[in-house]
Amino acid sequence: MLTYNEAIKILLQKISPLTAVEAPLSETLGCVLAEPVASRWDLPPADNSAMDGYAFAFAGQMEGDTLPVTGFIPAGSSFEGKLTVGQAVKIMTGAPLPSACDTVVPIEDVVESGGKIRLTRTPTAEQHVRHRGEEVGKGEKLLDTGTVIHSGEMGLLAAAGAERVRVFPKPRVALLSTGDELVELGTAPGPGQIVNSNFYMLSARLREEGCTVIPLGIAPDNERELSQRIAEGLKADMLITTGGVSVGDRDYVQDTLRTHGFEIGFWRVAIKPGKPVLFGTAQGTPVLGLPGNPAASAATFELFVRPALRRMTGHSDTLPSRLRVTLATAVSSDDKRQSFLWGALREEAGEYIFMPSERQGSGQTRSIQGSMALLPVPPASDGYPAGSEVEVLLLRLPPGASGPA
Repeated sequence: MLTYNEAIKILLQKISPLTAVEAPLSETLGCVLAEPVASRWDLPPADNSAMDGYAFAFAGQMEGDTLPVTGFIPAGSSFEGKLTVGQAVKIMTGAPLPSACDTVVPIEDVVESGGKIRLTRTPTAEQHVRHRGEEVGKGEKLLDTGTVIHSGEMGLLAAAGAERVRVFPKPRVALLSTGDELVELGTAPGPGQIVNSNFYMLSARLREEGCTVIPLGIAPDNERELSQRIAEGLKADMLITTGGVSVGDRDYVQDTLRTHGFEIGFWRVAIKPGKPVLFGTAQGTPVLGLPGNPAASAATFELFVRPALRRMTGHSDTLPSRLRVTLATAVSSDDKRQSFLWGALREEAGEYIFMPSERQGSGQTRSIQGSMALLPVPPASDGYPAGSEVEVLLLRLPPGASGPA
């Protein structure tokens, strides 16, 4: 049976980035750039004032000197008149500087009276002037391939005239639940039935990752209907199934996938929870078959689905961030499989404490709620005593905490 490290290596080798698309900048929040972006013009486009004040040509003026004011330049306008040395023009923040001017004094550093200003502080040459192109020059590379577009990047690209950019698109992910025991939310479960909670958990995680979710509903343990749903799911960028990947009499997912040209990457990994996880491709579409037990389904999403999605969307850092923490309570090891334990984090004096969930069973939905990290525990080891310094796979930080993204 493969180890986790062996399985994730296979997955990342077989997953490729989606074909890049050109999109309006406004639609690319959270996307990764597929090519560098250069500025269409200088930023700022002209020398301009960094303050509300008065512009003039510096000629050694000192505190107490006076200058006549010959005009006014609001933001968005330019000065059409002529200035000579010894004259000033009133100017607002961001307004272009007249060619004859090279210095600005703030309003609070002058006294204006009778069409003149008196300097109340000695200025220095070129003070409070933003020079053309001092931030970005025309044609200069702004952002490189692989940059994630957050709000700051979007503002910079807009300022530099990047109306459209090439990005890796957000994946369309089909989500199929399987099993006669499942009922939709809103239907009271009968004997032996449970609500399809995995759909809500996984679709929420997919949306958090920026994906478009294509719900395929619940496929009963019937190969004909399962095949129809799988055929529909293979039209998406990725197909995720839950349940039906173990070795039970009605675990039909893998056999049904084969009728659609499924090429297996791996099946069954030496991890707990999530041992029966399945990965491969069918008709060029990546397929991940997750176990039906909620905690196992959630764990295999973080361990396999999220890295696959990040590879598809052009991220260079595909694997979860690791965080050094102190273990609040002792944890034990499984004899044969690497364990991944759910737990919460709290910050104390700049350090993080990891508190393993009391419920770690693969069927425990409550182990997922409130968890912020997964702790890998090697198989056939002594585990870790309380107070140990260990590394966890970070899912999210506590509110208000700081750390790796």
